[in-house]
Amino acid sequence: MDSLSYSSVKSMLIQARGSLNSRLSEFEPLALLVAPLVTLFLAQVIGSVLGVVHEKGLKACLLGFIMGFLKMIPGVQSYIDAEKQKVVDQLQSGGSSKKNNWAKELPVKGLGVQVLEKMETEKRNDPNWQGKCSGTVYIGGNESEGHFTLINQACSMFAHTNPLHIDVFQSVVRFESEVVAMTAALLGSKETVSGEQICGNMTSGGTESIVLAVKSSRDYMKYKKGIKRPEMIIPESGHSAYDKAAQYFNIKLWRVPVGKDFRADVKAMRRHINRNTIMVPWFGILELLYIFMIVGSAPGFPHGIIDPIEELGQLALSYGICFHVDLCLGGFVLPFARKLGYQIPAFDFSVQGVTSISIDVHKYGLAPKGTSTVLYRNHEIRKHQFVAVTEWSGGLYVSPTIAGSRPGSLVAGAWAAMMSLGEEGYLENTGKIMEASKRLEEGVRGISELFVVGKPDMTIVAFGSKSLDIFEVNDIMSSKGWHLNALQRPNSIHICVTLQHVPVVDDFLQDLREAVETVKANPGPITGGLAPIYGAAGKMPDRGMVNELLVSFMDSQY
Repeated sequence: MDSLSYSSVKSMLIQARGSLNSRLSEFEPLALLVAPLVTLFLAQVIGSVLGVVHEKGLKACLLGFIMGFLKMIPGVQSYIDAEKQKVVDQLQSGGSSKKNNWAKELPVKGLGVQVLEKMETEKRNDPNWQGKCSGTVYIGGNESEGHFTLINQACSMFAHTNPLHIDVFQSVVRFESEVVAMTAALLGSKETVSGEQICGNMTSGGTESIVLAVKSSRDYMKYKKGIKRPEMIIPESGHSAYDKAAQYFNIKLWRVPVGKDFRADVKAMRRHINRNTIMVPWFGILELLYIFMIVGSAPGFPHGIIDPIEELGQLALSYGICFHVDLCLGGFVLPFARKLGYQIPAFDFSVQGVTSISIDVHKYGLAPKGTSTVLYRNHEIRKHQFVAVTEWSGGLYVSPTIAGSRPGSLVAGAWAAMMSLGEEGYLENTGKIMEASKRLEEGVRGISELFVVGKPDMTIVAFGSKSLDIFEVNDIMSSKGWHLNALQRPNSIHICVTLQHVPVVDDFLQDLREAVETVKANPGPITGGLAPIYGAAGKMPDRGMVNELLVSFMDSQY
């Protein structure tokens, strides 16, 4: 029986070969050789095109193609470059002329202690920042007294230290460990639901904390699920640090529009996950190929609104992926605001599904600039943050963060800030800034020409206008000495309220009312104002050109 079946199969294969050879004999040998090669080439081209469309989107690709074609027309590229330079010059506002006096080489003879006098002179030329800047400086009072003096002394005491040398600067290593532990305790590390394994490290700022969380999550999910073409999903309001991480680590980033309430749209994020999931009949979801991480903010930088962290946590759990919460702004406010009786939704490791959190100590933690923490739910995830080198002739090497050497002075300053203030100090400060924020929000809502974007949960108040150019209002405020943040989608500006603003809320509102009245009476850009640039940038369909403009501006600054 077996031999009969074998003979039948063999006979069928011989007949099929004969039939195929007969049909192919109608073609020239060269055509038979070239056809597969051409087909393979076309398949690669189509695959590359589809890959670019997948990465950038169809609309962006079409715009890029059209702009690329237009730039090939003689004179168009040079005209665009000239106009771009005009915008850069306007953004600089005389900055290039100031650079003419900058040092280009070492002085032949050192200045000695006189260098301190020179630094004082340069410092006096800086704009007045006290009470005038959105965010920026979070410590209250004058820089020559109070908390400023305390952290300056702490930093000076440890200016020579480097946590890289853990066997030498053991005090700084302890400080870092305690800063991380105290920060984690604010975010649910003592609660059973967190798993009681919360761990982390100090970093140079929120961006490094986010970048490290992305890197660790990517490598953890590669280890757990074999994801080799990583993609992450973030709300449109998510911080630009995720874009940095995506560029650095070759990760596809999907920005999903927020809902009408300006919070992350969980349903829209779920749809993006579904697009990158293989569905196999009879077996259901076979494997999540690309998405390794979703993101939420508490609150988001643009509008001070907390994303639905609990819903996002459930979404992450259901797909078995990582979920990072950006608490860089809210980490040292929300835990205390909740204790003061404010209605704060869940945001920390008590939420199932949260795998990492970034939280800045140098914002509302009132530590020196350059101090943040990145926390993980467990050590298994954090281990993917570290870099260990075994084959270097310089010896065995392992480092926890992006930087090797790190300033121990900043670690000491952060520890001093937290220990000196304690829970009572943070509660008192939180009460002041939350109350000031509510007063400021009510004042803005009282200006009929303005509207507040969404319902702020914390200390950021963003506002726009349906009847005025809000960027012209911003220019008038700038002329009065205020430094606010210009936003887009929708066009608006915001102020991040700190202790510096507590005594000047009424002054801010008075200047804002006057600015609105000025623009109403005299609509149109003011001399030297940036309203036309912000307005045009928001409307330009070719975002690649806006990108080039920003890069050219940054390149001109240093």
